[in-house]
Amino acid sequence: MEETAIKYKGETQASKQEVVVDIEHLSKSFGSKEVLKDISLKIKRGENVVVLGKSGEGKSVTIQCIVGLLTPDSGTVKVFGEEVAEMSNEELKELRTKVGFLFQSGALYDSMTVRENMEFPLTRVLKMKDQAEIDKRVEEVLDAVGLLEAIDKMPSDLSGGMRKRAGLARTMIVRPEIMLYDEPTTGLDPITSREISELILQVQKKYKTTSIIITHDMDCAKITADRVVIMDDGEYIAEGSFDELKNSKDKLVRSFFNEAA
Repeated sequence: MEETAIKYKGETQASKQEVVVDIEHLSKSFGSKEVLKDISLKIKRGENVVVLGKSGEGKSVTIQCIVGLLTPDSGTVKVFGEEVAEMSNEELKELRTKVGFLFQSGALYDSMTVRENMEFPLTRVLKMKDQAEIDKRVEEVLDAVGLLEAIDKMPSDLSGGMRKRAGLARTMIVRPEIMLYDEPTTGLDPITSREISELILQVQKKYKTTSIIITHDMDCAKITADRVVIMDDGEYIAEGSFDELKNSKDKLVRSFFNEAA
């Protein structure tokens, strides 16, 4: 798979060569099913990389290996230059404060208000005690995702799009350097999906995040991607900009874009 040189939105002279996620010859099987087959990928600081592929192709398995939730059968995954599989429990905890993970559901605590959901990682993960500073951080991140007016609502009072925004806010509140989005627009209507996709771009610019976005939503890919990687049958078969791959001479690559706008 050839790598295409692409200027991306978060790029600076200092950052454009810095690799923050380095996957080399990664393989992972579950029983007799080989899910990942010798995949390699380098992700530079500040870029949004979209991984496209059909369901069950191992896209989510890749990001679980990045945060140490799964251990590769072979190959290496390095984050900030450190091999994840060799990290101690304490080192993994430290890594996970730098890597934010937005689940499909948003994963809010239903028994807590939006405010309490935001406070939880600040007090439990960052061990913050200054209530004024906590309030400031909560209000800032909710304002950034357009949910400040919902600060005292329960998750059950929020729409699907609002829950997704709240989940993103709670992930961003600890100011991670890397964001992992697992199907961020699944289950949302087209207008809300576009809003979430544009919000991912706003997060990249405001917080200078590096992001991996797992999706099969072509509009999401088109809006958010600096670079697109296509996965088929457990392998990366192509990478490049959205338009480059959409207009590829390879029939299999083009087939992924049949429903793209």
